[in-house]
Amino acid sequence: MPFASNGTVELHWESFGDGPAVLLIAGQGMTVDAWSATIPVLARSFRVIAFDNRDTGGSSRVPWPYTAAQLAQDAVAVLDAAGEQRAHVYGISLGSLVAQEVALRHPDRVQALVLGASSAGGFAAYKPSAASFAQTFLVRAGAMGPEEAAWAAVPYTYAEKTRRSHPERIAADIAHRLSSPPEPLAYLHQATAVATHDAYERLNQMAAPTLVVHGEEDVFVPPANALVLAERIPGAQLRLWPDAAHMYNIDEPRAERDIAGFLLHHSAVRPARGFAAA
Repeated sequence: MPFASNGTVELHWESFGDGPAVLLIAGQGMTVDAWSATIPVLARSFRVIAFDNRDTGGSSRVPWPYTAAQLAQDAVAVLDAAGEQRAHVYGISLGSLVAQEVALRHPDRVQALVLGASSAGGFAAYKPSAASFAQTFLVRAGAMGPEEAAWAAVPYTYAEKTRRSHPERIAADIAHRLSSPPEPLAYLHQATAVATHDAYERLNQMAAPTLVVHGEEDVFVPPANALVLAERIPGAQLRLWPDAAHMYNIDEPRAERDIAGFLLHHSAVRPARGFAAA
């Protein structure tokens, strides 16, 4: 397995397909395996580079909490190890906060940016209601076992239509995520990175073409956050998916094809014959 190094932190990464590079930055507790709905779509036209954030999968465990900015340094180390000076960057959930930091701190490394299920953080962040079941789950999740937490989160993570009509998608996604489940300390460390993220005042400095993607049923990161990002980032495009929640890429298969179309538009190559973005 290839590894990238950021100081003492070793990061497991993998590469799929050929073409312009796309760096995937995973969400809280996710590993490369959790991109099972994304990698096959993007790898048709891109070299997809995915890695395990520190504290997850095959990457180093660390004793102390960290910030999204530190995780952004990890992401740049992966690009270096993969031999890519410049790449599209696509982050989801926690990974989208890290992607913001990569774009802000290393603008020369980012060709185009996709922020999925994202938030500006700080005072501008819309959070689940303190009385909501989603907020209650977030408080309790750290004390649950990985499998219990994954299944307990289903009503909040996936849209109602998916739960009713496509339970096989949910089962497959959970199976991939449980192939390398997060440890309790990792969950807390990554929750700290989410809680301390605040990029609102810097978002107007974003230079990369940006697509903001969100599920309209997202209760973990309410879709109002997407509106803040799209308004604040110069020239950002906004794509809200109905019948999709926090894991919009599982709820709505068209979402990843739409993202591929956006990235192809901002690449030096044209899509293969017969490619459809949606």
